[in-house]
Amino acid sequence: MALKKEQMLDLYRQMRTIREFEETVAKFFSQGEIPGFVHLYIGEEAVATGACAHLEKQDYIASTHRGHGHAIARGASINKMMAEIFGRSDGLCKGKGGSMHIADMELGFLGANGIVGAGLPLAVGAGFAAKYMKTNGVAVCFFGDASSNRGTFHESLNMASVQKLPVVFINENNGYGISMSFKRHSNITDIADRAAAYGMPGIVVDGNDVMAVYEAAEEAIKRARAGGGPILIECKTYRQHGHFEGDACVYRTDEELNAWKAKDPLPRFSQRLQEMKMATEAEIQQIDTEVAKVIIEAVEYAHKSPLPELSELTTDVYSD
Repeated sequence: MALKKEQMLDLYRQMRTIREFEETVAKFFSQGEIPGFVHLYIGEEAVATGACAHLEKQDYIASTHRGHGHAIARGASINKMMAEIFGRSDGLCKGKGGSMHIADMELGFLGANGIVGAGLPLAVGAGFAAKYMKTNGVAVCFFGDASSNRGTFHESLNMASVQKLPVVFINENNGYGISMSFKRHSNITDIADRAAAYGMPGIVVDGNDVMAVYEAAEEAIKRARAGGGPILIECKTYRQHGHFEGDACVYRTDEELNAWKAKDPLPRFSQRLQEMKMATEAEIQQIDTEVAKVIIEAVEYAHKSPLPELSELTTDVYSD
């Protein structure tokens, strides 16, 4: 389906918002203002943007420890996300979840997850619920390449296939499981090949091309919503920062990093928009300016939000 100019610009705006958000988080984390760890999505923005563009109100997504981009693409409040990462009471999880546990059930965002591969069975459960309750909903599960070696991956794909559940598994293969290269932890070229073992389609797309992701996700989500069952999409992408902020990245070369930066999804899409006469350089710069203002306001919101009271320590943690 040919997209209109406004839709194309919305995709760029979404990616720019994720990039600006993450770069801002990196800055304040380096200044010691953000507690805990942060795992940034810089370089992978096209995956969340292209996939979440097709989701409807009744749909779900399951995320990872690198989940800021997924939350933003799903429509989570930028202000409340920033407050959460700063550990403030006005955050999405009242400042208790932090970077790795942001969630918003009203959006069907089942949460970022600090456990590798833990989002896979959550998505299967959401897909089962959607099918059982006949909501016409779809569950989209984002997970990394290292997760594909865990039992949860194989169990989840098997159950989704057996039950013919409306689940779209999206593998964000950024080349590394922490510091372990994909070439060392898996004896295959494409994770998508593993789909065949569970009787479902498996496809590989350029994860740094937002339109490639958009088109693949569109077909997969339509298929799942129509009762066609699960599918595995592998998006080849790359994280430009370390596994976590502070990671020295001694396990990869400058040549490798620079080669992937040359395929950065944002300038790549910006150039495409201009070549297609969908946008001028001035229009792109205007979006960048508007997004920067939104992120500045989010930081101000976070700074004004109070820290959680000590009396709130166990609220929403235990249930009678």
